[in-house]
Amino acid sequence: MSTLYRPELLYSQGAFTGGRGLLVSQEGTVLAAAAGVSAETVSLPRKALLPGFVNTHSHSFQRLIRGKSESRAMSGRDFWSWRGTMYHAAAHLEPEEVYDVARMAFLEMLLSGTTTVGEFHYLHNAPGGRPYDDPNLLSKQVIQAAQSVGIRIVLLRSAYLRSGYELPPDPGQIRFFESAAQFLENMEALAAATDVRVGVAPHSLRAVPLRELKQIAAWTRERKLPLHMHVAEQVAENEACLREYGLTPVALLGREGLLGPDFTAVHAIHITPEEIGLFARSGATVCSCPTTERNLGDGVIVADQVMRGGIRIALGSDSQAQIDPLEDARELEYHLRLDRQQRAILDQIGEQTLASRLFDCATVNGARSLGVTAGELSLGSVADFFTVDLDDLSIAGHSGGDLLPLLVFSLNRSAVRDVVVNGRWVVRDGRHPLQEEIVSRYKELHEKLWGSGAS
Repeated sequence: MSTLYRPELLYSQGAFTGGRGLLVSQEGTVLAAAAGVSAETVSLPRKALLPGFVNTHSHSFQRLIRGKSESRAMSGRDFWSWRGTMYHAAAHLEPEEVYDVARMAFLEMLLSGTTTVGEFHYLHNAPGGRPYDDPNLLSKQVIQAAQSVGIRIVLLRSAYLRSGYELPPDPGQIRFFESAAQFLENMEALAAATDVRVGVAPHSLRAVPLRELKQIAAWTRERKLPLHMHVAEQVAENEACLREYGLTPVALLGREGLLGPDFTAVHAIHITPEEIGLFARSGATVCSCPTTERNLGDGVIVADQVMRGGIRIALGSDSQAQIDPLEDARELEYHLRLDRQQRAILDQIGEQTLASRLFDCATVNGARSLGVTAGELSLGSVADFFTVDLDDLSIAGHSGGDLLPLLVFSLNRSAVRDVVVNGRWVVRDGRHPLQEEIVSRYKELHEKLWGSGAS
């Protein structure tokens, strides 16, 4: 039987309207958004209903290192030294612990209104570097974690072939490594063994040489899968690519025809106007991860130039330093304000309002990057949505016209009350039914890895 959800306000096509309901089929797809439809009715008084957020780029296991690398004494001064903390966590996780930490990260995403996650997964081998009997064991653990908590997942299996140009293998990366042939064989097996959407994620040009990258990209495009890759996150990455190939990562990808509508460049911070043009002409998406990028000191994406090129920007929580999709959305604008000492910089692009533009980055742009019919509540899309409490202190006193900018720039995560994925309730009134168990198991894992007194 169909279900009609009747909130006080419904978000659709960039605006909120009252007196409308969202009709959802028994299979979990949107049938209509109209008043007066006969169906089982769910009343949502004093709540606004919005399409679920799409987290386009996540490394779920890195939830374990939150707060563990926030001083030079802990991990050094930049991204390259921060990696040691990450490698320590990666080295000690057993399969069931990969499951536990993924559930914790995905739970936090759901409670923030996120209904789809693109999990960029590069933890493949056993702690000593030996492949498991099932080389996709850890991928399957992450998928099972997502299914346990009820979040939609696109598993972006990552190829990681080397430590870098002219670098010896890094012991910290021993659980990541596969050959190109092994990766494609394991990718094929995973796609055949799971009913969730999968994609392909060559880690970076640092980790995947050009010859093998072209082979992997050809395999991916034959199967019409999403192709995601870290691109131009740090200056040192660009410099290494220049030494090896005589071109920066974006210029090399453009020359080799590897950019395209199915390609998502994660980060894309250190890019030139000419490289922005390459993205624009190819139809590629850029996935920005502002809360991670500021945490690591990576730099600030020139979001205004990227958007003026007509390039879609999606968002990701990446290292899980913070899981709050609207914080990532607002930081696209706020980082530019700090850099330029101006306000409303992204408001000067096209006719779309600043708030709706940023909301699209957190929803529909990510859905297109991952190839799922999510991120908007339109006929035929999946019924993934969340509600917010209109009386929450962070947005109380709104008027109909200013609710969206209030949400984008001021909403507290605690205002998210209900979350529905594929027409199925997974969070009600701010609580997940497995919350206590998930948190308890995560705390045990955290104490095992870091100790009860670890800082």
